[in-house]
Formats: sequence, C-alpha cells, structure tokens
Amino acid sequence: MPSALMTKADIDGFFRTLSERMPAPETELVYSNPFTLLVAVVLSAQATDVGVNKATKALFQLADNAAKMAELGEETIRDHIKTIGLFNTKAKNVARLSQMLVAHHGGEVPRDRDALEALPGVGRKTANVVLNVAFGEPTMAVDTHIFRLGNRTGMAPGKTPRAVEDGLMKRVPRHWLLHAHHWLILHGRYVCKARKPDCPTCPVAQFCRYKAKTE
Repeated sequence: MPSALMTKADIDGFFRTLSERMPAPETELVYSNPFTLLVAVVLSAQATDVGVNKATKALFQLADNAAKMAELGEETIRDHIKTIGLFNTKAKNVARLSQMLVAHHGGEVPRDRDALEALPGVGRKTANVVLNVAFGEPTMAVDTHIFRLGNRTGMAPGKTPRAVEDGLMKRVPRHWLLHAHHWLILHGRYVCKARKPDCPTCPVAQFCRYKAKTE
C-alpha cells in the first residue's frame, strides 16, 4: 500500500527539523572544483561514495582538470578506478568527457543541463548534482534513497525517478530546495534505510506517512 500524501505543512516541518540538525549538508564525495565533482559523480553510479573517494584520491592528484585528465588517457584512468564497478565503461566516459570539455567548453564544466547531459556518462541525475553542488542551482537529484523516501514518506510518490523528482520540485517549499536533496540522501543513507528504517530514532517520524513504521 502506498503511503498517504504528506501535507505542505508536514514537508515544511520535515525539512525544518533536518535543517536544525544539519544546517549545511554536503555531498560525501571528495572534490576540489566543478570538474573533479563531475568526475566523482560519474564514477559514483552503482558504487559507494567511500569507494569512489578511495579511487579518486590518487587520480585527482595527477589530474584535477579536464586538460590533465584528457592527457592522462583512458588506460591510466582505468588503472586508478579499477576497484569501482563498471570501471572499463567509466574510464572511457571520463576520458571522453574530459576531451569534450577541452574541445567545446574551454576545459570548463558548463552551467547548462543540456550541455552537461551531452557528455558521456552524464545523465539527468548527474547533471542535477553538478548544477546543485557546483553552481548552487535548486535541483533534485533522485537516487535510490530519494526515490525510496519520496514514496515511503508520502512526500512525493511516483513510479519513476523523474516522477518523484517532479513531485519534489513542486511540493518542497522553495526555501528548502537548495539543500533538500542532500538532506534526503543522508536521511535515507543513515536513518530511513531500505530494508529496515530506523523509525524509533527518526527525528522527522512525526511528519512521515509511512504506515509500517518500525518500533
């Protein structure tokens, strides 16, 4: 059974409570500029942030911009990220997107969704993360955690990530949107977990419409 829909007041209280506990949430990926953020997010698909950070530590010391990464080449990139899932495809994508940034954008990461999504390995979710974290755009990058929370809490139910994204963008009060996706990701990662949400310790349980709360 789907959860009942949260009210706008519930949603406001949900984010106000999370903001009081964590005023400025941040991604757990380690990066130093928009380019290293872009690469880290591309590498994070079907991988943990911890695993990505271990792999990129040495890689970013060698190449922290598009020109250096393009010069490094696919083979060397692959050697650095082979502990991450899908490393062959990801190495190819990182090498190619670096070349494209140099050729078409002066080596800079574009602040434009269409331009970002034209890069190899960059889909809507990755573009949303980069636009939000690097450029301060109020976007909603729907990963598995946010998809689950959108449905479980009743905040923005939807059958697809895009439906949940659109619902959240419409229903989350604008003053919470800048940090909303980080609050949701972290809450899903550490409290509202997939198999067994930790409802007894949840600071926002009073706002949530999930019927099967754990005790």
